Amino acid sequence: MNDDSEDRIGESADASNDASNPEAPAFDASAFLKTVTDRPGVYRMFSAANDIIYVGKASNLKNRLSSYFQKNIDSAKTRVLVSQIADVQVTVTASAGEALLLEHNLIKEHRPRYNVVLRDDKSYPYIFISMRDEYPRISYQRGARRVKGKYIGPYPSAGSVKRSLSLVQKLFRVRQCDDSYFRNRSRPCLQYQIQRCTAPCVKHISAEDYAADVAMSVKVLEGKSTEVIKDLVARMETASEELEFETAAKLRDQIGSLKSVSDLSVSMREREDADYVGVATRGGQSCVQVFFIRNGTNLGNKAFYPATPADSSSAEILNAFISQFYLEHDVPREIIVSEPIPDSQLLQEIFSGRGAGSVTISHKVRGDRAKLQTLALTNADVSLATRLASRSGMAARLDALRELVELEEMPRRMECFDISHTMGEATVASCVVFNAEGPAKDQYRRFNISDITPGDDYAAMRQALTRRYTRLLKENVDLPDILFIDGGKGQISVALDVMQELQIDSMEVVGVSKGPDRRPGDETLILCRQKMEKQLNNDSAALLLIQQIRDEAHRFAIAGHRGKRAKKRQKSSLEDIKGLGPKRRKALLTFFGGIQKLTKAGVEDIAAVPGISNDLATKVYDELHPGGVLAPVQAPLQEKSQADEARMSSSDVKTKE
Repeated sequence: MNDDSEDRIGESADASNDASNPEAPAFDASAFLKTVTDRPGVYRMFSAANDIIYVGKASNLKNRLSSYFQKNIDSAKTRVLVSQIADVQVTVTASAGEALLLEHNLIKEHRPRYNVVLRDDKSYPYIFISMRDEYPRISYQRGARRVKGKYIGPYPSAGSVKRSLSLVQKLFRVRQCDDSYFRNRSRPCLQYQIQRCTAPCVKHISAEDYAADVAMSVKVLEGKSTEVIKDLVARMETASEELEFETAAKLRDQIGSLKSVSDLSVSMREREDADYVGVATRGGQSCVQVFFIRNGTNLGNKAFYPATPADSSSAEILNAFISQFYLEHDVPREIIVSEPIPDSQLLQEIFSGRGAGSVTISHKVRGDRAKLQTLALTNADVSLATRLASRSGMAARLDALRELVELEEMPRRMECFDISHTMGEATVASCVVFNAEGPAKDQYRRFNISDITPGDDYAAMRQALTRRYTRLLKENVDLPDILFIDGGKGQISVALDVMQELQIDSMEVVGVSKGPDRRPGDETLILCRQKMEKQLNNDSAALLLIQQIRDEAHRFAIAGHRGKRAKKRQKSSLEDIKGLGPKRRKALLTFFGGIQKLTKAGVEDIAAVPGISNDLATKVYDELHPGGVLAPVQAPLQEKSQADEARMSSSDVKTKE
C-alpha cells in the first residue's frame, strides 16, 4: 500500500479494552473526530474486548466517521454498532481504490460481526484445453491456472463442468484421459470401444482431423454452436457428394445432437460475457444468486448466503458481495445487478484496472437480458425461502428434542461420539457437532485411539471423551448442551464416569441404543438425567434429529477408520524395525527380489546383504517370523492391500454398542 500510515486513537488499551472493568471509560467521539484526517482510507472499530466489530472505507475519513456519532441516527443497526465502539483505528491510503482493496483484505481476515461477509472462498472450476499438445486434452481444472492453454469458464459448479465435458465427448470424441495414461497406451481403451474417443493414443485419427474436432469442441463450449452446425452441414454435403455415406450419417447425427442442445439454451446476445446478480433478504437472512454467462452461453447459476448483520439493506448486501466476490474471482465484462449499488463507479474503475478490460456494472437492461435479471432475482427469493423453510424444520426438531430432555431453552450445541474399528484394528472415535443450523462440519473431530486392548470399545470411548472435554475445559470453550453416545448402558456408564471425573454437570447425556435388528426407528433412548429409557414413534421430530446426528457420527467414524486402516495396510512390516532405514530396506528387497524371498531367507542370508549387520539381520528375521515360526509367504504390498479390501465387507466395519 502506497503512502499509508496508521493512527491509534482513544483511551489506553488496558482500560478501554477490558470488558470486565465496569469503570472502563466510554469512547470519546468528540476528541477522536478532532484528530481524524480528511484523506481516503480504512477504519476499524473495536469492542471493549478488543475484537474488530466493523471495517469500513471512505474517500474522506473525517466526513464518514463523523456520520456515526451524530445525535440522531436513523439506522438501528448503526446505533447498536456505535454503542459497542471502544476504540477506532484508521489507516490512510493513497486513493479510494486502495482503500477498497485494503477493506476487502481486512474483512476477509477478521470477518467482523457487523460487516456483510461472503463465506464462499472457493475457487471456481474451468474447462482446460492443452492446446500445445499434438493431441490436446479437454479436462476439468480448478485452482491456479499455471499451465499454458485455453481456459473456458468459470463454471458455477463441478457438475456443470462435467455435463459440458460429457457433451463434447459424445459429440466430438476428444480425449479426456491423463497425459501419463495417454502416452503409455499400446491399444485403444474402453472409451474408444463405446465411441467416446477416437483413440489418438494409438494414432487411429490424424492430428489434423483431431485438431478439427478440438476446434469444434471449443466453439461449442464458447457458445458458437451455430458456426459449428454450419460447418458440419457443409462437411455432410461434401461427404454425400463423394458417396461417403457412412461419414455423412455420422455428421448428420452430430448436427442433430448439437441442434437439440442449442434449442435448450437461453436466448442471449451473441458472445455476451456477463454475470446477472440478484439479492433477496428475509427473516434476518440473505441470498445472492449469480447467473454466469460466458460467450452467450448460460454456464449455470449459484446461490450464496453471506453473513449479514441485522437491518442490512439489499443494496448494502449487493455492494459488499460484488466487491468481495470479484476481488477474488475473474470479472466478466459486465455485471448486471438487481438494483443500483453505492460503489458501482469505484468498483468499475478497480475491476477495469485489473487487466480484464473495461468492466461495466449496470442495472437497467431490456428484452431477454431483463428476463434473465428477473430470473436471478426470482431464484434468490426461492432459494432463500427454501433455506428458511429448512431452518424452520430444524427449529421444530430442536424444540421437540428440548421437550424430550426437559431443557428450559432450545439446545444451541449438540455433540455425538461413535467408535469404529475392524476386530480391534485401527480404532477411531468420531465427534460430530450440530447447532441450530444443522451439522457444523468445520468443528468435527476424529481421535486415533491407542494404548488400549484391541476391541475394547469402553476404553476407546473413555479415551475419546477424556481427550475432547479436557481440551475444551482448558481452552474455556462452551460445552455442548446435549451429549449423544452411540451405544448402550456400558458406553453411557463410561460417559458419566468421565463427566464426573472432569466435574462436568451441565450437559445432558443421552444414549442411543440400537434395537435387536438394528433397524431405524427401533432405537431406545437412555435419558440419564431423567433416569429412564424411552422409545419414540418413527415420525417423532426429536427421534428424526437424533437419528440424523447418530448416523452422521457413524459415517464420520467409519470414514476415518477406513482411511487409517488402508494407510496401515500399505505400510511394510520392515518399516517398524529400528535401524533399518529406507536405503537398507531397498537393499534388502533388491538383493532378494522382493518380500516373499526375504521371508524365506535365514539370518546368515540376510546378513550377507551389504550394510546389514548380524544384529540387524536377527531383528529382520524376528520381525518376519514372530514367535520363531516361519511366517507365511506374503504377496506384494499393493496386491495384499487390494485383496484385503476385496475381503472386507460392510459387516466387517462396525460400530460396537
